[in-house]
Amino acid sequence: MESVIGLVNTLQKACTLLGDYGDDGSLPTLWDSLPTIVVLGSQSSGKSSVLESFVGRDFLPRGSGIVTRRPLILQLYKIDPGKEDYAQFLHTGEKKFIDFSIVGKEIQEETDRVTGKAKQISALPINLSIYSPNVVNLTLVDLPGLTKAAVEGQHESIVQEIENMVRSYVEKPNTIILAITPANQDLATSDTIKIAREVDPAGNFCGRVLTNLLRHSLVLTYWLNKCSGCT
Repeated sequence: MESVIGLVNTLQKACTLLGDYGDDGSLPTLWDSLPTIVVLGSQSSGKSSVLESFVGRDFLPRGSGIVTRRPLILQLYKIDPGKEDYAQFLHTGEKKFIDFSIVGKEIQEETDRVTGKAKQISALPINLSIYSPNVVNLTLVDLPGLTKAAVEGQHESIVQEIENMVRSYVEKPNTIILAITPANQDLATSDTIKIAREVDPAGNFCGRVLTNLLRHSLVLTYWLNKCSGCT
C-alpha cells in the first residue's frame, strides 16, 4: 500500500510540474484520475492545525478572516531517518526552506502577489513540498474556508466564489474529503457537512475531524460519554 501511495504522490508531483492540477474542468486530466485528499472546512475551523499535524511542524499563516486565499497543494515526501526536514515551493525553484517559520511568510507573500492585499481569492494554487523522515508520502489540498459573509474590502460575491472553488475540487470523482468541523458548531447546520453529504451521501469517501475539543470541555464530555456506550 505504501508503494502505491508513493507512486500516486510521484505522479501528482509530475502533474504539478506540468501545470496540471485539475482545475480546468473542460477536459479530464491526469490529476483528476488520481485520488486526492481535499481538506474542507469553514474559516477558523482548525484546518491549519489538522494539516500541520500531518507534518509535526507549524508552517501555515495565521490570522483573522480569510487566511487561505489560494488553494495550497501540499505534497509530503518521506526521507531517510536522520536527514533534516526542508520545504520547497514550485514557484521558488530549487530553493530549500530549512526554517519553517519562513514557509508561512512565503505562502502569505505569494498569495498577496497574485490576489493583492485586499483579501480577494484566486484559484491559482500554491505548490508546497515538504520532505521529512516524520511524514508519510501523501498529497493534500487545502482550500479557502467556507464563509457566510464578506469582510471589509471584499466584494459580496466572495461567499459564492469560495463555495464554487471548494466544489470544483470536492466534486471530482477521485476526491477523498477530509471534513473539518469545530466542536462548538452544530453539525446539523454545518456548511462543511452539508457539502460533504451532497457530494458523498453514503460517506464512503469522506472522513470527519472534530477540532477544538479541549477548548470546549462540555462538548468533549458529551462525546466521551456517547462513545463510552458504543460497542
